[in-house]
Amino acid sequence: MKLDHAIEIDKRYNLCARVVKEVLNEPGQVIPLRYLNKRRERMRLNVKVTTFLTDNPGLFDFYSDRIKPKTEPVKFLRISDRLKDFLEEEKRVYNENEHWIMSKLCKLLMMSKDKVISVDKLVHVKRDFGFPNDFLVNLVPKYPQYFRLVGCPGEGTSFLELVSWEPEFAKSVIERRAEEESRLTGIRVRPNFHVKLPSGSFLRKEMREWVRDWMELDYVSPYEDVSQLDQASREMEKRMVGVFHELLSLSLYKRVPVPILGKFGDEFRFSNEFSSVFTRHSGIFYMSLKGGIKTAMLREAYKDDKLIDRDPLLEIKDKFYELLEEGWRERAEKLRLQREECKKSMEIMAMRNGEYDRHASDE
Repeated sequence: MKLDHAIEIDKRYNLCARVVKEVLNEPGQVIPLRYLNKRRERMRLNVKVTTFLTDNPGLFDFYSDRIKPKTEPVKFLRISDRLKDFLEEEKRVYNENEHWIMSKLCKLLMMSKDKVISVDKLVHVKRDFGFPNDFLVNLVPKYPQYFRLVGCPGEGTSFLELVSWEPEFAKSVIERRAEEESRLTGIRVRPNFHVKLPSGSFLRKEMREWVRDWMELDYVSPYEDVSQLDQASREMEKRMVGVFHELLSLSLYKRVPVPILGKFGDEFRFSNEFSSVFTRHSGIFYMSLKGGIKTAMLREAYKDDKLIDRDPLLEIKDKFYELLEEGWRERAEKLRLQREECKKSMEIMAMRNGEYDRHASDE
């Protein structure tokens, strides 16, 4: 399945990002090579660190130092100048998109039942939604009109609370799309989901009728107060589909692992069987099982395996890929020169052997 391939092609990027993060979290951003080797399981690295570094040059530099005074020097790793340049670019992208990041955080709180979410849960999904590592320290305090931090992160339970409702953020992607279509056509367009069935698939007559009737129901915004709705009603299901659509739309890759979504069951009023929504509404979502993990994906955001609805924060990923590809090209060129050198050496050796054989036969 092409949407499965979209997950597969990010594996190498994610692995490199995990190793880089491990080193960046060290004091002074340096680490003895043997210490990093001991963390292979945590980084989900299935080769030796030296093999990984050979395959992905340009991320780190080697140098020798002592772990303790009067001990033998050992190999250390430190971030390369290229990686330092990338980290500066990353800061720039985060700064340029600070309002977008802040609005995402507001939107998550505004969709939640009590307008409050556990800090631990937000930290757990920061990579999925593109929040910087230091968002609680450097971003949240800048917006006291929107956020209140209750408790102290890292010291017991703490929460992020919404201080004030922002009407500008209370419109979903679907509502904004309907408004834009209405503006362009001059005809009022009802907010609704785009149904995009995979090519070659079809629905039985009964299912087509069920989908048609369900689509005719009024759209329920994920930002509406639905406390009066019956949890088992069709309207509540429409609202739940709307919440998942909005959550996936706010995510970096328009996809989120189902276990991560499940952590927000209480905050967003998900039922215990919430994951069945993704298979029941297969024209809106795709459920990938790649890597043994269920991942919910937004169909309309992809063309084949390419993400067409790109988050501006993905510029960070693009910059990191450029860094990796530069190293890969250099390694490929180095290997090519080594092969050529080896070929020349073998040709010279063959010529010498030939001359030796001629001399031997003349004698």
